[in-house]
Amino acid sequence: MPATLDVLAIGNAIVDVLARVEDSFLADWQLAKGSMRLIDEAEAERLYAAFGPAIEVSGGSAANTVAGVASLGGTAGFIGKVRADQLGAVFAHDIRAAGVRYTMAGTPDGPATGRCLIAVTPDGERTMNTFLGASALIGPEDIAEADVAAAGTLYLEGYLFDRAAAKQAFEKAAAIAGAAGARVALTLSDSFCVARHREDFLALIGSSIDVLFANEAEAKALFRLDDLDGLIAQARRLCPLVVLTRSALGSVIVGGDAVNAVPAERVDEVVDVTGAGDLYAAGFLFGLSRGMGLVDCARLGTFAAAEIIAHFGARPLKPLRRQAEARGLL
Repeated sequence: MPATLDVLAIGNAIVDVLARVEDSFLADWQLAKGSMRLIDEAEAERLYAAFGPAIEVSGGSAANTVAGVASLGGTAGFIGKVRADQLGAVFAHDIRAAGVRYTMAGTPDGPATGRCLIAVTPDGERTMNTFLGASALIGPEDIAEADVAAAGTLYLEGYLFDRAAAKQAFEKAAAIAGAAGARVALTLSDSFCVARHREDFLALIGSSIDVLFANEAEAKALFRLDDLDGLIAQARRLCPLVVLTRSALGSVIVGGDAVNAVPAERVDEVVDVTGAGDLYAAGFLFGLSRGMGLVDCARLGTFAAAEIIAHFGARPLKPLRRQAEARGLL
Protein backbone atom coordinates (compact mmCIF):
# COMPACT_ATOMS: atom_id res chain seq x y z
CA MET A 1 0.00 0.00 0.00
CA PRO A 2 1.49 3.40 -0.98
CA ALA A 3 2.34 5.70 1.93
CA THR A 4 -0.19 8.48 2.52
CA LEU A 5 2.05 10.31 5.00
CA ASP A 6 5.65 11.31 4.41
CA VAL A 7 6.39 11.28 8.15
CA LEU A 8 4.47 10.03 11.19
CA ALA A 9 5.98 11.06 14.52
CA ILE A 10 5.45 9.69 18.02
CA GLY A 11 6.44 12.05 20.80
CA ASN A 12 5.56 14.21 23.74
CA ALA A 13 2.54 16.45 23.15
CA ILE A 14 3.77 19.58 24.89
CA VAL A 15 2.67 23.20 24.91
CA ASP A 16 5.69 25.50 24.87
CA VAL A 17 5.41 28.61 27.04
CA LEU A 18 8.21 30.96 25.95
CA ALA A 19 9.17 34.09 27.85
CA ARG A 20 12.09 36.48 27.53
CA VAL A 21 14.06 36.76 30.75
CA GLU A 22 17.31 38.27 31.95
CA ASP A 23 20.20 36.13 33.18
CA SER A 24 19.34 37.27 36.69
CA PHE A 25 16.04 35.35 36.43
CA LEU A 26 17.99 32.11 35.93
CA ALA A 27 20.15 32.91 38.94
CA ASP A 28 17.14 33.70 41.11
CA TRP A 29 15.51 30.38 40.21
CA GLN A 30 18.81 28.46 40.26
CA LEU A 31 18.40 27.37 36.66
CA ALA A 32 21.40 26.20 34.62
CA LYS A 33 21.43 28.09 31.33
CA GLY A 34 20.73 25.87 28.34
CA SER A 35 19.61 22.90 30.43
CA MET A 36 16.42 20.86 30.33
CA ARG A 37 14.96 19.56 33.58
CA LEU A 38 11.77 17.76 34.51
CA ILE A 39 9.48 19.43 37.03
CA ASP A 40 6.18 18.56 38.68
CA GLU A 41 2.86 20.30 38.13
CA ALA A 42 3.14 22.47 41.25
CA GLU A 43 6.53 23.86 40.24
CA ALA A 44 5.26 24.41 36.71
CA GLU A 45 2.51 26.62 38.12
CA ARG A 46 4.95 28.60 40.29
CA LEU A 47 7.40 29.19 37.46
CA TYR A 48 4.61 30.18 35.08
CA ALA A 49 3.42 32.76 37.59
CA ALA A 50 6.94 34.22 37.75
CA PHE A 51 7.21 34.59 33.97
CA GLY A 52 6.43 37.87 32.32
CA PRO A 53 4.42 38.06 29.08
CA ALA A 54 4.68 34.72 27.31
CA ILE A 55 3.89 33.03 24.02
CA GLU A 56 1.98 29.73 24.19
CA VAL A 57 2.22 27.42 21.20
CA SER A 58 2.01 23.68 20.75
CA GLY A 59 5.49 22.20 20.86
CA GLY A 60 7.36 19.07 21.72
CA SER A 61 10.40 17.93 19.76
CA ALA A 62 8.82 15.47 17.32
CA ALA A 63 5.71 17.62 16.96
CA ASN A 64 7.93 20.53 15.89
CA THR A 65 9.56 18.26 13.33
CA VAL A 66 6.33 17.18 11.66
CA ALA A 67 5.11 20.79 11.67
CA GLY A 68 8.30 21.58 9.75
CA VAL A 69 7.68 18.74 7.30
CA ALA A 70 4.18 20.12 6.64
CA SER A 71 5.58 23.65 6.18
CA LEU A 72 7.92 22.27 3.51
CA GLY A 73 4.93 20.86 1.65
CA GLY A 74 5.03 17.31 2.97
CA THR A 75 2.29 15.22 4.55
CA ALA A 76 2.74 14.52 8.24
CA GLY A 77 0.96 13.03 11.23
CA PHE A 78 1.52 12.96 14.97
CA ILE A 79 0.74 10.60 17.85
CA GLY A 80 0.90 12.14 21.32
CA LYS A 81 -1.35 12.43 24.39
CA VAL A 82 -2.97 15.49 25.94
CA ARG A 83 -5.56 16.02 28.65
CA ALA A 84 -8.96 17.43 27.68
CA ASP A 85 -8.09 20.82 29.20
CA GLN A 86 -7.22 24.34 28.01
CA LEU A 87 -3.63 23.59 27.02
CA GLY A 88 -4.74 20.32 25.42
CA ALA A 89 -7.03 22.35 23.17
CA VAL A 90 -4.15 24.73 22.38
CA PHE A 91 -1.93 21.83 21.36
CA ALA A 92 -4.54 20.17 19.15
CA HIS A 93 -5.51 23.43 17.45
CA ASP A 94 -1.96 24.52 16.72
CA ILE A 95 -0.68 21.27 15.31
CA ARG A 96 -3.73 20.82 13.08
CA ALA A 97 -3.46 24.43 11.95
CA ALA A 98 0.14 23.65 10.94
CA GLY A 99 -1.22 21.04 8.54
CA VAL A 100 -0.38 17.96 10.61
CA ARG A 101 -2.83 15.08 10.93
CA TYR A 102 -3.69 14.68 14.62
CA THR A 103 -6.68 12.54 15.59
CA MET A 104 -6.10 11.70 19.26
CA ALA A 105 -8.76 12.90 21.72
CA GLY A 106 -7.77 14.43 25.05
CA THR A 107 -7.98 12.12 28.06
CA PRO A 108 -10.84 13.00 30.45
CA ASP A 109 -8.81 12.49 33.62
CA GLY A 110 -5.27 12.00 34.90
CA PRO A 111 -2.38 14.49 34.68
CA ALA A 112 -2.84 17.83 32.95
CA THR A 113 -1.50 18.49 29.46
CA GLY A 114 2.28 18.68 29.41
CA ARG A 115 4.00 22.00 29.09
CA CYS A 116 7.56 23.26 28.71
CA LEU A 117 8.33 26.58 30.35
CA ILE A 118 11.15 28.03 28.26
CA ALA A 119 13.17 30.95 29.61
CA VAL A 120 14.90 32.68 26.69
CA THR A 121 17.84 34.91 27.66
CA PRO A 122 19.13 37.85 25.57
CA ASP A 123 21.75 35.62 23.89
CA GLY A 124 18.96 33.44 22.43
CA GLU A 125 19.77 30.47 24.67
CA ARG A 126 16.79 28.60 26.05
CA THR A 127 16.48 26.99 29.46
CA MET A 128 13.68 24.43 29.54
CA ASN A 129 11.56 23.35 32.49
CA THR A 130 9.29 20.52 31.45
CA PHE A 131 6.19 19.06 33.09
CA LEU A 132 5.41 16.00 30.98
CA GLY A 133 1.91 15.46 32.32
CA ALA A 134 -0.40 13.48 30.06
CA SER A 135 2.18 13.26 27.27
CA ALA A 136 4.27 10.74 29.21
CA LEU A 137 1.43 8.24 29.40
CA ILE A 138 1.55 7.04 25.80
CA GLY A 139 1.61 3.26 25.49
CA PRO A 140 1.29 0.46 22.93
CA GLU A 141 -2.51 0.74 23.05
CA ASP A 142 -2.18 4.17 21.41
CA ILE A 143 -0.41 2.78 18.34
CA ALA A 144 -2.79 1.92 15.48
CA GLU A 145 -1.32 -0.40 12.87
CA ALA A 146 -3.10 1.32 9.98
CA ASP A 147 -1.69 4.73 10.95
CA VAL A 148 1.90 3.53 11.17
CA ALA A 149 1.71 1.42 8.02
CA ALA A 150 0.50 4.47 6.07
CA ALA A 151 3.72 6.43 6.67
CA GLY A 152 6.87 6.45 4.57
CA THR A 153 8.94 7.32 7.65
CA LEU A 154 8.21 6.67 11.31
CA TYR A 155 9.98 9.23 13.53
CA LEU A 156 10.51 8.47 17.22
CA GLU A 157 11.31 11.01 19.95
CA GLY A 158 13.89 9.84 22.49
CA TYR A 159 12.44 12.00 25.28
CA LEU A 160 9.66 9.42 25.66
CA PHE A 161 12.09 6.70 26.75
CA ASP A 162 11.63 7.36 30.46
CA ARG A 163 8.59 5.05 30.77
CA ALA A 164 8.43 1.33 29.99
CA ALA A 165 5.04 1.68 28.28
CA ALA A 166 6.44 4.29 25.89
CA LYS A 167 9.34 1.99 25.00
CA GLN A 168 6.81 -0.73 24.24
CA ALA A 169 4.92 1.72 22.04
CA PHE A 170 8.13 2.45 20.14
CA GLU A 171 8.88 -1.24 19.70
CA LYS A 172 5.37 -1.95 18.45
CA ALA A 173 5.40 0.96 16.02
CA ALA A 174 8.90 0.12 14.73
CA ALA A 175 7.85 -3.48 14.09
CA ILE A 176 4.78 -2.34 12.14
CA ALA A 177 6.82 0.15 10.12
CA GLY A 178 9.50 -2.43 9.38
CA ALA A 179 6.93 -4.94 8.17
CA ALA A 180 5.40 -2.28 5.92
CA GLY A 181 8.79 -1.42 4.42
CA ALA A 182 8.85 2.05 5.98
CA ARG A 183 11.92 3.91 7.17
CA VAL A 184 12.33 4.21 10.97
CA ALA A 185 14.11 7.27 12.36
CA LEU A 186 15.01 8.13 15.95
CA THR A 187 16.17 11.34 17.58
CA LEU A 188 18.12 10.84 20.81
CA SER A 189 16.68 14.14 22.14
CA ASP A 190 18.80 14.67 25.26
CA SER A 191 22.19 13.48 26.55
CA PHE A 192 20.86 12.88 30.07
CA CYS A 193 18.05 10.75 28.65
CA VAL A 194 20.66 8.79 26.69
CA ALA A 195 22.73 8.27 29.83
CA ARG A 196 19.71 6.92 31.70
CA HIS A 197 18.69 4.48 28.98
CA ARG A 198 21.87 3.84 27.03
CA GLU A 199 21.54 0.07 26.73
CA ASP A 200 17.89 0.26 25.65
CA PHE A 201 18.74 2.90 23.05
CA LEU A 202 21.58 0.78 21.67
CA ALA A 203 19.32 -2.25 21.43
CA LEU A 204 16.57 -0.33 19.64
CA ILE A 205 18.99 1.35 17.23
CA GLY A 206 20.76 -1.90 16.42
CA SER A 207 17.53 -3.77 15.74
CA SER A 208 15.09 -1.27 14.26
CA ILE A 209 16.50 2.16 13.35
CA ASP A 210 17.42 3.23 9.81
CA VAL A 211 18.18 6.90 10.51
CA LEU A 212 19.61 8.23 13.78
CA PHE A 213 19.66 11.94 14.68
CA ALA A 214 21.98 13.04 17.49
CA ASN A 215 23.89 16.12 18.52
CA GLU A 216 27.49 15.76 19.70
CA ALA A 217 26.61 15.61 23.40
CA GLU A 218 24.05 12.88 22.79
CA ALA A 219 26.42 10.89 20.58
CA LYS A 220 29.16 11.14 23.22
CA ALA A 221 26.76 9.84 25.87
CA LEU A 222 25.66 6.98 23.60
CA PHE A 223 29.13 5.82 22.54
CA ARG A 224 31.05 7.00 25.63
CA LEU A 225 33.63 8.68 23.42
CA ASP A 226 34.82 12.28 23.17
CA ASP A 227 36.53 12.53 19.77
CA LEU A 228 34.64 13.11 16.53
CA ASP A 229 36.50 10.43 14.56
CA GLY A 230 35.62 7.84 17.18
CA LEU A 231 31.97 8.90 17.15
CA ILE A 232 31.86 8.57 13.37
CA ALA A 233 33.44 5.11 13.46
CA GLN A 234 30.98 3.87 16.08
CA ALA A 235 28.03 5.44 14.28
CA ARG A 236 28.93 3.65 11.05
CA ARG A 237 28.90 0.29 12.84
CA LEU A 238 25.60 0.87 14.62
CA CYS A 239 23.19 2.37 12.11
CA PRO A 240 22.90 2.65 8.30
CA LEU A 241 22.51 6.45 8.39
CA VAL A 242 23.57 8.75 11.24
CA VAL A 243 23.04 12.50 11.23
CA LEU A 244 25.33 14.20 13.74
CA THR A 245 24.50 17.86 14.35
CA ARG A 246 27.17 20.21 15.72
CA SER A 247 25.36 23.53 16.24
CA ALA A 248 27.37 26.36 14.64
CA LEU A 249 29.83 23.81 13.21
CA GLY A 250 27.16 22.35 10.96
CA SER A 251 26.48 18.64 10.64
CA VAL A 252 28.17 15.39 9.70
CA ILE A 253 26.28 12.77 7.71
CA VAL A 254 27.52 9.20 8.08
CA GLY A 255 25.95 6.90 5.52
CA GLY A 256 27.60 3.68 4.44
CA ASP A 257 31.21 4.35 3.48
CA ALA A 258 30.63 8.08 2.98
CA VAL A 259 31.10 10.84 5.54
CA ASN A 260 29.92 14.31 4.50
CA ALA A 261 30.39 17.50 6.52
CA VAL A 262 27.85 20.23 5.78
CA PRO A 263 28.45 23.74 7.20
CA ALA A 264 25.86 25.66 9.16
CA GLU A 265 24.17 28.68 7.63
CA ARG A 266 25.10 32.10 8.92
CA VAL A 267 22.33 33.90 10.80
CA ASP A 268 22.47 37.66 11.31
CA GLU A 269 21.04 37.39 14.82
CA VAL A 270 20.33 34.29 16.89
CA VAL A 271 17.05 35.11 18.61
CA ASP A 272 15.97 31.74 20.05
CA VAL A 273 17.55 28.34 19.45
CA THR A 274 14.42 26.46 20.56
CA GLY A 275 13.59 23.83 17.93
CA ALA A 276 16.75 24.12 15.85
CA GLY A 277 17.45 20.39 15.93
CA ASP A 278 13.78 19.58 15.41
CA LEU A 279 13.58 21.66 12.24
CA TYR A 280 16.89 20.30 10.98
CA ALA A 281 15.31 16.84 11.21
CA ALA A 282 12.23 18.15 9.38
CA GLY A 283 14.28 19.35 6.44
CA PHE A 284 16.40 16.22 6.33
CA LEU A 285 13.43 13.83 6.49
CA PHE A 286 11.49 15.80 3.89
CA GLY A 287 14.48 15.59 1.60
CA LEU A 288 14.69 11.84 2.08
CA SER A 289 10.97 11.53 1.31
CA ARG A 290 11.62 13.22 -2.03
CA GLY A 291 14.63 11.05 -2.90
CA MET A 292 17.20 13.83 -2.49
CA GLY A 293 20.87 13.04 -1.92
CA LEU A 294 22.17 13.06 1.63
CA VAL A 295 24.11 16.30 1.29
CA ASP A 296 21.07 18.04 -0.19
CA CYS A 297 18.94 16.67 2.66
CA ALA A 298 21.44 18.13 5.12
CA ARG A 299 21.42 21.50 3.35
CA LEU A 300 17.64 21.58 3.56
CA GLY A 301 17.82 20.70 7.25
CA THR A 302 20.44 23.39 7.83
CA PHE A 303 18.25 25.95 6.09
CA ALA A 304 15.20 25.04 8.20
CA ALA A 305 17.22 25.22 11.43
CA ALA A 306 18.63 28.64 10.48
CA GLU A 307 15.12 29.96 9.78
CA ILE A 308 13.91 28.87 13.22
CA ILE A 309 16.73 30.35 15.30
CA ALA A 310 16.25 33.75 13.66
CA HIS A 311 12.91 34.30 15.43
CA PHE A 312 11.08 33.55 18.65
CA GLY A 313 9.47 30.11 18.88
CA ALA A 314 10.00 26.65 17.40
CA ARG A 315 7.56 26.78 14.49
CA PRO A 316 8.07 28.47 11.10
CA LEU A 317 6.57 31.96 10.80
CA LYS A 318 6.31 31.68 6.99
CA PRO A 319 5.92 28.57 4.80
CA LEU A 320 9.32 26.92 4.57
CA ARG A 321 8.61 25.56 1.11
CA ARG A 322 8.30 29.02 -0.42
CA GLN A 323 11.56 30.12 1.19
CA ALA A 324 13.37 26.92 0.19
CA GLU A 325 12.23 27.23 -3.42
CA ALA A 326 13.43 30.84 -3.51
CA ARG A 327 16.82 29.62 -2.32
CA GLY A 328 16.98 26.86 -4.96
CA LEU A 329 16.90 24.12 -2.33
CA LEU A 330 13.74 22.52 -3.75
